[in-house]
Amino acid sequence: MAVTQQLARIPEGYLAACRQSSSTSPDRDPHWDPPAYDVLDLDWAPALLERVGEAAGLEEVHLDALRRATDGDTALDLGFLNTHPHAIAPFGAAPTALGVSQVACVSEVLGQIDMPALLAALPADDRDAGSLIGHGADHITGGMRAYLLEHFNALYDFYLDAAKRHLLVVLWWD
Repeated sequence: MAVTQQLARIPEGYLAACRQSSSTSPDRDPHWDPPAYDVLDLDWAPALLERVGEAAGLEEVHLDALRRATDGDTALDLGFLNTHPHAIAPFGAAPTALGVSQVACVSEVLGQIDMPALLAALPADDRDAGSLIGHGADHITGGMRAYLLEHFNALYDFYLDAAKRHLLVVLWWD
């Protein structure tokens, strides 16, 4: 089983209920189970997307938003989601999150990124572009550019919907 990045859009009340459940449950079970339609599997795309932005000269404000969209923030206490035996991130760093206002900001800035233009700025040869990006990009089945565009669009759409619905986003590797 591959370890991939997961994101969940949830209401603040759901996170509070999970925190409460964890504190009252004998085995600290937060009963974390966001609906499947509010979960995004970003696969291994985060590092590749960031690297495309760096290689193509993406402005720092946009690169920072892309990093925040895939790294989250540690300001929210999510330790209760990372407690054995119910840890949601057993294979990676502790879960992170972005609050509602942070989600809105990230969504707005992601919407300003022209990913097709960034991909076009890479070397035309996929092997050369993949070598420049690294992280195994030159071995992506189906083509690196299609993979990255699909995952960027999914990330942007996910944040756009979260912002419209005033949800926070929890991130983890599983």
